[in-house]
Amino acid sequence: MKIKKIMVAGSGFMGSGIAQVAAAAGFTVVMQDIKDELVQKGMATIEKNLKNGVAKGKLSEEDVKATFDRITPTLDLALAKDCDVVIEVIFENKQAKTELFRKLDELCPREVIFASNTSSIPITELAAATKRPERFAGMHFFSPVPVMKLVEVIRGLKTSEETAVTIKELAEKFGKIPVYVKDGPGFLVNRVNAALRNEVYRCLAEGVATIEDIDKALKFGLNHPMGPFELGDFVGLEIGLAVAETLWENFKDPKWAPSLILKKMVASGDLGRKTGKGWYDYTSGEKKPRTDLNF
Repeated sequence: MKIKKIMVAGSGFMGSGIAQVAAAAGFTVVMQDIKDELVQKGMATIEKNLKNGVAKGKLSEEDVKATFDRITPTLDLALAKDCDVVIEVIFENKQAKTELFRKLDELCPREVIFASNTSSIPITELAAATKRPERFAGMHFFSPVPVMKLVEVIRGLKTSEETAVTIKELAEKFGKIPVYVKDGPGFLVNRVNAALRNEVYRCLAEGVATIEDIDKALKFGLNHPMGPFELGDFVGLEIGLAVAETLWENFKDPKWAPSLILKKMVASGDLGRKTGKGWYDYTSGEKKPRTDLNF
């Protein structure tokens, strides 16, 4: 199947990143969301990323214009019917995602492929909301999308070989490195990462080390580009909690039980960079340690 036009349903940090790499790869892209301010914010993020590429000498002004011109921002989900692939990138909530896919299933011709960027929800469960489970796969990108190379291609129970290959080849055209992963809660990377994070939270609760020193230890001891708390703030603490809850709900193994510390942070509304505070304080414009947290 030849892919020419792609809808990215969701214009947040991940959605705008996927729209950017798809357009940069030469695809016509429709970036859709439910509010105009969200779509415009997504377009502003793409523009900022592209201009940074020019400043670093990685892109020309012509590259920027060509990429930007390939993206159409919209609130109209019905435009999906004219696309070859729809990539869903809304927030990590099973009910919201299944409702979106039911709408898309009614709008789109049967040959349109659906892909979800879910971080942890089993693909088989999402595909069951449609009448095209054989043309449904996971396409899990990593943050920030324009920088991170990996894409997990997840086969649901009924995902066809043709669909899996099409999504893998699409990821390669985006300049990514795809790996096939069998369907299951958390897939591969987030399952392993959730186990690491849970142990990190235990170390924090036990007073083994501070947030800052745990981040330093994993960065310089394991050569991670970011510490687990820095990364959590970057992605959003509520996403990390959603992944943990999905693993716990499916496996019912105590090792996957969501950290009480993480649950308290999300309940407080401190979700990371997006809210100004998370494990660190960003309200000054710089990352600073917090002195107001009592664990």
